[in-house]
Amino acid sequence: MTGLQKTALLAAAGSAGMLGGAFAFQYIGDMAPCKMCIWQRWPHGIAIALGIVIYFYSSRIVALLGGLTVLTGAGIAFFHAGVEQKWWEGPSSCTGSGLSMGDNLLDMSAAVNIVRCDEIPWEMFGISMAGWNGIISVVLAVIWFRAYASSSASQ
Repeated sequence: MTGLQKTALLAAAGSAGMLGGAFAFQYIGDMAPCKMCIWQRWPHGIAIALGIVIYFYSSRIVALLGGLTVLTGAGIAFFHAGVEQKWWEGPSSCTGSGLSMGDNLLDMSAAVNIVRCDEIPWEMFGISMAGWNGIISVVLAVIWFRAYASSSASQ
């Protein structure tokens, strides 16, 4: 196994840990994710798939894609953290009341399970889950980029 593969697999394992943690919060901690939380999971899933690809086919371009993927996830996470802090507005579908003027507000049979993107359900050291995801995603992106830089240009 090449150094590129070992380093990239470390980064992919980090994404697997992040997804595992998100599912643990959801299913063990009973914390339903908001729409933006779901968006943040996609880059980690893609990074895991890229890790599988790089295990079988050592490729600098796959490592570069892995870094760009989790860096995109970091951007989504930091945007979400800003929405939680009320620094800017998030999507109207998961902030505010989630109801429109066309909704029948007296219909009590309608299920309303909107998880708001602009509320902080959990934090550690004053940093929300979205903030931690952003920070860790940047670290994982650096690991992916190190894998990219560690191999020769001939690959």
